[in-house]
Amino acid sequence: MRSARLVRSLRLAPLASSMALLAACANPGSVKPTATVTALYAQLDQATQGYETALQQVRAGNDAAGQQTLNQAIDTVKNASVHCGSTPGCDPQRFFSAYDRMLRLKDGSFIGDENADGDPQTGMALDQHGPAALPEAQRSVILLHGQKLSELIAMNGAVKAALQMWLTQWRPNLIDAWISYQYMRSEMWPAYQKADLPEALLFGIMAKESGGKVHAVSRSGAAGPLQFMYATGMRFGLTTDDGFDLRFDPAASARANAEYMDEQLKVFNDNLELTIAAYNTGEGRMSRLVGDDTKVSFYDPRIYNQLSQETRDYVPSVLAAAWLFLHPDSYNLRFPKIDGEPGSITLKRPASLSELTVCLGSAGGMEEGWFRTLRNLNPRLDPQQEQPAGVVLQVPKLLEQPYAARCVDGPWPILAGDLHAAAAPVVADPLAPARAAGAVRTRSYKVRRGDTLVGIVRQLRCSSVQEVAEMNHLRHQHITVGQVLTVPECR
Repeated sequence: MRSARLVRSLRLAPLASSMALLAACANPGSVKPTATVTALYAQLDQATQGYETALQQVRAGNDAAGQQTLNQAIDTVKNASVHCGSTPGCDPQRFFSAYDRMLRLKDGSFIGDENADGDPQTGMALDQHGPAALPEAQRSVILLHGQKLSELIAMNGAVKAALQMWLTQWRPNLIDAWISYQYMRSEMWPAYQKADLPEALLFGIMAKESGGKVHAVSRSGAAGPLQFMYATGMRFGLTTDDGFDLRFDPAASARANAEYMDEQLKVFNDNLELTIAAYNTGEGRMSRLVGDDTKVSFYDPRIYNQLSQETRDYVPSVLAAAWLFLHPDSYNLRFPKIDGEPGSITLKRPASLSELTVCLGSAGGMEEGWFRTLRNLNPRLDPQQEQPAGVVLQVPKLLEQPYAARCVDGPWPILAGDLHAAAAPVVADPLAPARAAGAVRTRSYKVRRGDTLVGIVRQLRCSSVQEVAEMNHLRHQHITVGQVLTVPECR
């Protein structure tokens, strides 16, 4: 059972002795360090020793004092590393290694039998034959028995580059994904918890795939918060329920994703990176590339060079988002505090999700409004379709009182209804005259199992996706099996 891997008791290796060995390997044969460098190294040694003492305090039950010392030690290493970078003769890698190791120890990641003089991950001595001698990108991330996710993420160049992207250009997307996930957590997390899979992995996949948008649809036809392709979704029970594509259901998609990950972890001998890559590029392709050598690194040129750039970026991006889920404070990242307790409301008057968004406004401190959350929690509903009184909607519990105060009586539901009833002028179909004259011909196409709108358009080779969607008044390019579409006829 994977639960045995994730919850075994921790036995922490002595940090000071391991760091001393790392320091000895860092720059053998180098010149005698200057007084400034020596002082910086002394700070590092003092911080690591203090960190080990703090860990012992936490384990002994003195959480408050221990946690304060842990934070102080991490801050000392971060500040000293900054000075090291501008000090000639100072080796920043010693500080980076210490910092990385502190984060892993803080997370409780080093588990299992360790040698006093060895690497807790492998039991191998940190000499020229150990992991330290391997190229960074070749350190395969293996989901070994008894280890937590934090221990499995190789902090190599690819993951560091993805961390930078999440902390800079993708930062708004990461925050949006976090907010969306907190409100959907009660639906999505139980499936992962039941499968003994790390919650951070679920978040990392969702952040990269959809950013927490339940109704996201890719150009290739992948759909839902975890972006299942139609055929793969069918294989894991994401069928159509009364016309609703279950790929858009947060709970169902999380359950299917957990089953997929569990299945492929077995196929790839618990190699997490290969499993994540299979989720992106397809398990068949990954199986052909890997063959029987399931211990091979994702970054091995025999694998890495054969994958698309999308998949090369996808794997470290998922792992980096998962790492930030575990260690936000260590990267100067602050996720907003979200009260995601689930609740519900029974409509006292007819209203659409869009109308509710207007009358709720910024209730609960949600400055950007509640439209995305209401859609995510009620994926079967058209947000513009007015629902009759008596319908029960899923909402965050913190919205139950604001709904009663703002959306039942008073000016706000009247305003929301007025805006909802407004309509833009109807624009005449520019192709109508041509169709009337017989210049543009159309025919019918019945949607078959496995079809996507993109695939249909490519098959016809005569129109754009947008044109077909507009001709058939499709919302979000959503089609269902058996639906009859009007499509341009190729000549």
